[in-house]
Amino acid sequence: MSDASHSYQNRILLRYCLDSGRLLIGQILLGNDYSLRHSDDVERLDLNPHTSASDAREIARYDEKGVFRPLKTAPNLRRGWLLRLSSLEEMELALEYFYPSALGLWNAFLNKKLHATSMTETLNRQTGMYRITQLLTPQQAGELVAQCCTSDGGCLRSILWDRAPGEPLSTLPPSKLSLDDLPSERIPLICRELCNLVVAAARPIAKGNLPKKT
Repeated sequence: MSDASHSYQNRILLRYCLDSGRLLIGQILLGNDYSLRHSDDVERLDLNPHTSASDAREIARYDEKGVFRPLKTAPNLRRGWLLRLSSLEEMELALEYFYPSALGLWNAFLNKKLHATSMTETLNRQTGMYRITQLLTPQQAGELVAQCCTSDGGCLRSILWDRAPGEPLSTLPPSKLSLDDLPSERIPLICRELCNLVVAAARPIAKGNLPKKT
């Protein structure tokens, strides 16, 4: 499917969400008037207005303290802004800047075309300086995921991959590992495989598992 077809399907899904009242995605509240704002800013009247979808890219780049956000789905999106856009197409583009591939992944999930990759499979395909992450023990893997992927300070995505094939994660709450209890007003953020940031965090831990030189 071409990028244009993917975008069209995402807009159909987004239109359905707006019409059915599914207006929360991550830390963002959507409006039927094609507006977007931080979900904690519903009552604020002093929001800084923006009218271009591309402004979302800059809004999403830094947190409240001006620190760069390497992970767009971290729960540290800054507040104080209001995007007033003019079309569904612009709203879809803005969401892509805020939460890359969010609509596309949910579309794939709904159409039973989403394939999750286990943590061990992701680590086993690492090469170069990250190949050492294959030495991570199951206990270390669980602890790392619990630290990096928690919604409270880590990442807002729902994890649909296992630690190993057929071996679910046990260090995160069940609600983090499924979309079964997704609130009716929320659009999910889906994680289908371990991200590069967690792979990088795994490297120094795995290095500690190397045999000590004598």
